[in-house]
Amino acid sequence: MVIRTSLPWFGVHALACPLRTCASGNTLKRELLTRSARQHGALLMELLVAMALLVGALLPLTYSIVSEKRLARGYYQRAVAMEIVDGEMETLTAGEWSAFSTGSHEYTVRAGAATNLPPGHFILTVETNRVKLEWRPAVKQHGGPVVREAMVK
Repeated sequence: MVIRTSLPWFGVHALACPLRTCASGNTLKRELLTRSARQHGALLMELLVAMALLVGALLPLTYSIVSEKRLARGYYQRAVAMEIVDGEMETLTAGEWSAFSTGSHEYTVRAGAATNLPPGHFILTVETNRVKLEWRPAVKQHGGPVVREAMVK
């Protein structure tokens, strides 16, 4: 049985028959295997280079996304801490500061948004004519400290 086929990897169009029935089948079979192995090797090398380029492009992009996420979380936590400190400072300057003695105290906040903050402490410092409320995060890169001071009579 003779099959007409196109062998694009050889760059020729030829009449091909099953290899075991061809007169020159051994040389054709060896040539097919040799070229096929070379083509597979070249394809594998091309695939490895493409994967290396893809990984080389994706690693910096992944690092950028992770660091941007960390920065956005820090900004959010700082904004929450500012809102809480500003609100508590308003109540303190309205007259609640007089309930505390002079010195530094651990201050408990009543804001529900404090659950969105990382571990940290609110510190109230009362002096004769000055009140200072500060939030200090226990972990770095989580918004940083927030400080508000006010003069009182």
